[in-house]
Amino acid sequence: MNHARRPRVGHIAFLNCMPIYWGLARTGALLEFDLRRGAPDELSRLLVEGGLDIGPITLVEYLRHRDDLLLIPDPAVAADGPVLSVNLVSKTPLADLPAEPRVSLASFSRTGVLLGRMLLEERYGRRPAYQVTPPDPETALAGADAAVLIGDEALRVHHDPRGRHVLDLAAAWKDWTGLPMVFAVWAVRRDYAEAHPGLVKDVHLAFRESVRLSREEIGAVVASAARWEPFAPAALAEYFDRLQFGLSERHLAGLREFASRAVRYTEVKDLSPEGPEFFDSEV
Repeated sequence: MNHARRPRVGHIAFLNCMPIYWGLARTGALLEFDLRRGAPDELSRLLVEGGLDIGPITLVEYLRHRDDLLLIPDPAVAADGPVLSVNLVSKTPLADLPAEPRVSLASFSRTGVLLGRMLLEERYGRRPAYQVTPPDPETALAGADAAVLIGDEALRVHHDPRGRHVLDLAAAWKDWTGLPMVFAVWAVRRDYAEAHPGLVKDVHLAFRESVRLSREEIGAVVASAARWEPFAPAALAEYFDRLQFGLSERHLAGLREFASRAVRYTEVKDLSPEGPEFFDSEV
């Protein structure tokens, strides 16, 4: 009998990852994984602690724990310009924010939170007082001047701001640096990759094929999402078109730039000019 267990693979339960996972059911690869859904921070924790073998990890957590991890070249969650779902939402225009605004960090992603902090403090010259709140706009903005939102809630505010002002943080990052913003990467635990390189390669190729199918059949992806989500098909098509799911050399340059700035804010490890280190699926 075969007693090998399926690879434990993480799945971010946000719309932005639907094109990454949609094709897994179409190809049958979904049956080969032990797929575990969760929010970005929870999946990052599980991968770091060994509760997952392969999965998404926010860029900040990858930089903290990269000695134990190898990146998989794709998928990733990135944008080269507006991403629509990582936003600073404020009650007034950005220029009218006070010098020391009260800012809620209403986000499941430490990368989105840190990007918001970088922009507010370095780009826009504010000295915010931060508080952590649940990830919904009403709670986050109660008693605050602005909030960092990510994911589906942020996308809803983008389409229906209700008088609030929305700054797309990925667009602001590109205006600031000229580079794409990488929010999450997919990684494998180094010990698992050494023990099961063939399984890791299978997972990587399955994700690559899933993204290819999703791009090819984007109409079906959008129709499926629109059945259950409060967004028009055209809005979902625009959103999925904005998202980028691989790591080109430009994306890696953006990743390195973020890492070099992040060391001033939190305990992360900067990357060498040659970094990061990837799992080699070609072997």
